[in-house]
Amino acid sequence: MHKEHVYIGLGSNLGDSGATLEAATKAMGELTDTRVLARSSLYCSSPMGPQDQPDYINAVCLLETALEPVELLRALQNIENRHGRERKGERWGPRTLDLDMLLYGNTEMNTAELTLPHYGMAAREFVMVPLFEIAPSMIMPDGNPIALWVSRCNLEGLRRITPSNQS
Repeated sequence: MHKEHVYIGLGSNLGDSGATLEAATKAMGELTDTRVLARSSLYCSSPMGPQDQPDYINAVCLLETALEPVELLRALQNIENRHGRERKGERWGPRTLDLDMLLYGNTEMNTAELTLPHYGMAAREFVMVPLFEIAPSMIMPDGNPIALWVSRCNLEGLRRITPSNQS
């Protein structure tokens, strides 16, 4: 059975965000034919959208899975829902849990349901820094090293709050 390496961005800014990200990491590791290989430190960052909401806690996980991209997406959405995620149509609003598939091996796709690689990750320090932490030698989809992508991020307001859970 073929397995892919998949990077997932995790975020939360409602409730006990640290505990929620821990529980979500555990839940991802319990998915069929899936295991968590690494999880970055937890990082605190300002919200991307409306500023009248709490700061976010973010991390990135590396999964190894045999699930196909859309199958994995549905499983991730199920984990979000179990953690009280409400989809109200408000872009970048507060949430109990957000799980974004960043990279699924070398897969490229662009459907109404899923875009891979994730369309906005390059400009998001709260994605790029934790991703760099667990995959410092990664070559990004454009052929450049991840260090170059990170060097282009505005790191103001991002701070590490816990050490990583390297497996």
